[in-house]
Amino acid sequence: MLLGTWNLENLYRPGGPFGPKDKAAYETKLAALAEVIAELDPALLGVQEVGDPDALADLAGMLAGTWHIALSAHADGRGIRVGFLSRTPLVVLSDTTAFPAPLRPVQADDSGPAVAEAGRGLLAVRAGELSVAVAHLKSKLLSYPEGRFHPRDEGERARYGAYALYRRAAEATTLRTLVDKLLAGDGRARDVVVLGDLNDEAQAATTQILLGPPGSEIGTAGFKADDKGDAARLWNVAPLIPAEQRFSRVHSGRRELIDHILCSHRMVRRVTAAGTGLPGAGAPQLPSVGLDPAERRGAAGSDHAPVWVRVGS
Repeated sequence: MLLGTWNLENLYRPGGPFGPKDKAAYETKLAALAEVIAELDPALLGVQEVGDPDALADLAGMLAGTWHIALSAHADGRGIRVGFLSRTPLVVLSDTTAFPAPLRPVQADDSGPAVAEAGRGLLAVRAGELSVAVAHLKSKLLSYPEGRFHPRDEGERARYGAYALYRRAAEATTLRTLVDKLLAGDGRARDVVVLGDLNDEAQAATTQILLGPPGSEIGTAGFKADDKGDAARLWNVAPLIPAEQRFSRVHSGRRELIDHILCSHRMVRRVTAAGTGLPGAGAPQLPSVGLDPAERRGAAGSDHAPVWVRVGS
């Protein structure tokens, strides 16, 4: 069974302010996305940046066989949201944005009110015996007042970088609270997976929040030794990805792994392989993105590579 996560980058039908400008560009984008998904052949794919639910339905319609769709009801200011494409029927378990008590609201800009919810929904579903959550945490690509992507000065850059970090950390905490519900006290007996664009590397503090009790990450001495923390832990499969493939986006020429898959104890013991891009294809071929996401409006495919994990029975 192959599970994956993929940021589809501005998946909108044509004619709006964010997606392709015409039908031809839209069809080219869909064809590029469908080709990758068909070759991946996932049992379940978590998706991000779905700007138009009908566009995801159009994409699913280009794939062979029957696909089931679940989408979060919560979208950000551009209308983008998270969701799933699945070979098996899906039951929605949770779709939330609210920060868990007693986590307080965080500052999001210079002048507006503090925010007490994630910018995009955190969606959890059940697919057979598998419980899966998908997320798209606050971006590191900063936006400033008046729709600017460049700061007036370094003080503004520092402040808005801090605001983004506050929110991403709060969103990671909210996602971890959702994971605790999915684990239901024992990840040793439950198949639980978290998929998503976490907008930070595996060792970032925000990503580490999701792991739970420390001391047993893949590649550490404690990984093979069972202990009571295994009931609450998640394991990031990033160390299992071949080093030359260990990135999912290229920003200003620098490779970053910001899309992640995390597994419960029961799941991680059955992982047989992990990667980015297409299995067997080597390192993904990705464009280098800059500070202004509008520069790639209508571009074919995605500026992210899918991240995937293969799990045995």
